[in-house]
Amino acid sequence: MQCRIRIKGHLDPFWQKWFAQLEIVQEEKGTTLLCGYLEDQAALYHVLLRIRNLGLALIALETNE
Repeated sequence: MQCRIRIKGHLDPFWQKWFAQLEIVQEEKGTTLLCGYLEDQAALYHVLLRIRNLGLALIALETNE
């Protein structure tokens, strides 16, 4: 599934290894977009857990299956 996750603040590119399947794009609005392909809902859940564990604020989540 294609996935786009927007979080509050700029996520340092250092974290790319944590989100290997998603590209980290720092946006001008002071947000970060994680975008790319995830295998299934379990992979999406894993990414969301990482976002929570890092204490990041989730702004939006979009998928198309």
